[in-house]
Amino acid sequence: MWSKLALFTIKNRRILVLLLAVITVFMGWHARKVEMTYDFAQVVSPDDPDMVYFQQFKRTFGEDGNVFVLGLQDSSVYKLGNFNELRSLTDTLGKVQGVSGVLSVTKLIKLEKDTSNQSFRASPIFKEFPQTQTELDSLMRVVNRQEFYKGQLISPTTGATLLALTMDPKFLNSSKREGVMKEILAHAERFQQKTGIRMHYAGLPYVRATMTTKVAAEMKLFVALTVLMMAVTLFMFFRTWAAVVFPILIVLIVVVWCIGSMVLMGYKINLLTGLIPSIIIVIGIPNCTYLLSRYHYDYRKSGNQVLAMTRVISKIGLVTLMNNTTTAIGFVVFCFTNIAILYQFGLVATVNIFVAFLVSFILIPIVFTILPPPTPKQLEHLEAAPLTKLLEFFEHLVLERRGTVYLAALALIALSVGGIVKVKSVSYMVDDLPKDSSVNADLKFFEQHFNGVMPLEIVVNTGSKRGIMKLKNLERIDRFEKFLRTQPVLTTPVSIVTFLKASTQAFYNDNPEYYRLPDNSEKNFILSYLAHSQGAGGGMDSKLIRSFTDSTAQRARISLKIADIGSRNLDTLLTNQIQPQIKEIFNGTGMDVKLTGTTILFTKGNEYLIHSLKESLIIAFVLVGLVVLILFRSIRAVFFTLLPNFFTLLLTGGIMGYFGIPLKPSTALIFSIALGIDGDNSIHLLAKFRQELAANGHRVRAAISTTLSEAGTSMIYTSIVLFLGFSVFAFSEFGGTKALGLLMSASLLITNFSNLILLPCLLVTFEHGKDENINESFIQHFDHTYHEEDDDAEINLRRIPLQKKLDS
Repeated sequence: MWSKLALFTIKNRRILVLLLAVITVFMGWHARKVEMTYDFAQVVSPDDPDMVYFQQFKRTFGEDGNVFVLGLQDSSVYKLGNFNELRSLTDTLGKVQGVSGVLSVTKLIKLEKDTSNQSFRASPIFKEFPQTQTELDSLMRVVNRQEFYKGQLISPTTGATLLALTMDPKFLNSSKREGVMKEILAHAERFQQKTGIRMHYAGLPYVRATMTTKVAAEMKLFVALTVLMMAVTLFMFFRTWAAVVFPILIVLIVVVWCIGSMVLMGYKINLLTGLIPSIIIVIGIPNCTYLLSRYHYDYRKSGNQVLAMTRVISKIGLVTLMNNTTTAIGFVVFCFTNIAILYQFGLVATVNIFVAFLVSFILIPIVFTILPPPTPKQLEHLEAAPLTKLLEFFEHLVLERRGTVYLAALALIALSVGGIVKVKSVSYMVDDLPKDSSVNADLKFFEQHFNGVMPLEIVVNTGSKRGIMKLKNLERIDRFEKFLRTQPVLTTPVSIVTFLKASTQAFYNDNPEYYRLPDNSEKNFILSYLAHSQGAGGGMDSKLIRSFTDSTAQRARISLKIADIGSRNLDTLLTNQIQPQIKEIFNGTGMDVKLTGTTILFTKGNEYLIHSLKESLIIAFVLVGLVVLILFRSIRAVFFTLLPNFFTLLLTGGIMGYFGIPLKPSTALIFSIALGIDGDNSIHLLAKFRQELAANGHRVRAAISTTLSEAGTSMIYTSIVLFLGFSVFAFSEFGGTKALGLLMSASLLITNFSNLILLPCLLVTFEHGKDENINESFIQHFDHTYHEEDDDAEINLRRIPLQKKLDS
């Protein structure tokens, strides 16, 4: 079948090239529409109860992660000139498309009691902007009496202040987000230049915008670095520019298909899918390398380009397909999860791994049967002289020092177990960014002055309509909020309780001492004032009230911000501090208290991801074992394949522990991917061994010797290509991506030991030359060398009209 496909490809080269060109243009047209996203909630299954509740929360109370904050700490801001610039900045930001509201010290309102109408009215503190410093100082004293804003807009301890911008979700979740952020930052930069006051930025909209911008930049950087690295490697290997330019062109075509397929599937580029183009280049180049090296080998024997290329396709078509299948297993397992970000990553990668196989198997035969044949100098790489001594050393270890190899393996396993127990599962909202990045520096500013900016939401369900209006329920919520204010990583909570406290203060003519809940004697008066305020349109912001209670006044929202303390510390805070306090205050009252919000979902998502990735690794082992079982029809072959790769993963886990690399989604990914890639080498070596075992009269040692000398070279070259390709991720600014590159590179180095030393040792020890039922129709395609007696009956060169032209 494969020889017929080879003949068909060469014979119909014009049609196939035209077809590929048309598809590439089509994919490129769609690829230009690709968008970026960085949604923390994607990591949780949409069917998860906490995710379902969070969606209900947003429908009832609105978004929780749509506030972009700009902070500053400089007493000169309260000088009249700078304060005027702050007012101008506030007004300007309020007009930016995509900003639905701005809260700033220059736009603060306070509640005032209207005795004649028995209502409250919302009145701006700066009704008329002050003209002198004395007027400004006087109005700032009024500002400082507003207890409602302390800890929210103004730090009571450091005097820092912030501007809170409420962003329109329609802009946050679209390609317009980047433009909106650039405009906001440009206005803030002009304020800095005019006043000399430094601005700090934080909030989920800012973090998401920064992340997506960096993902886009890094995706381009990685593609460029990977192409450069692969080009250098190909030239060093083949010593001809044709073997550099066309393989690179092939993988770039696949990259276009890759991005186009994301758009056609309705996906956006995120932190994971942004890695796929570079991964596809790294995985696609070995396809081209393998085809070209086998083509050079057969051309040296036959001296005929078409015959050599047709032999290559017919002989290694299946092996390369199975290689890509095994590699794809490392990605397809993510499709078994119910997590959008993982599913998308797995599906797009899997599809395009096979696209890379298809495109390379069409274009390599076409291009290199048209180009001039390789020169003797270009064929020198077939000797692989630099690797001969290394492979001879491996052979010595396998045949003469197996005991030493096993002892070394056991020692490494013991060390790895020691490292694995040190691995911690922890992640932060922005931990993929460098510690010294501006985002982390600004985040520390807000944590120092306001305790944090990450959203945390608590919903209190009283269990009955208008239950929130009952004073005893309000007092319990107030007691709970007093506890929350004692936690150094939480901001001052905002809720209907704080709003009622502000109303009580207003009722007593703005006296800060009365910032409290009304007592029984005051309750009816104050609630009556509130009712008249809303009903009479007296300026009371009923929208604000609705954002903290539902329409039936049965549920109340307590909104806080929290420092980015990491998933482990957050879990400790929730489990050991907040939940016990909830039980103490609300048990036996019929009231239910539930924590939700983006921060909670992010933490749960990381735990969910890591658990899912563990399951994916098990599935990957099963699928690789199944492929081996189908190929070799041997249980022992499954054992021989999986044990060395399990050894590789153990050592990789040990490296994580000793180097302090935490287990999080980005690092947990590598185990399944590494298993898929490393499994290729195991299958290659085992298949070659099985074939040589039959050719050498079932003499195991002779078969091992031939296998290492003939299969070892291509395995090492493939590992070098993959190692260099994945190493480019070490240049990432994202900690997780950098760790992914380093760990994958380490895994690829370790797999050379496990597959070229440990696996052959196991074969010599446990294989006695008595074959089980081996499917020879599969095994024969795994041959790494060709003999003159190869059966070329299917390759009828006369069927190829261009033969005479190629030979002339």
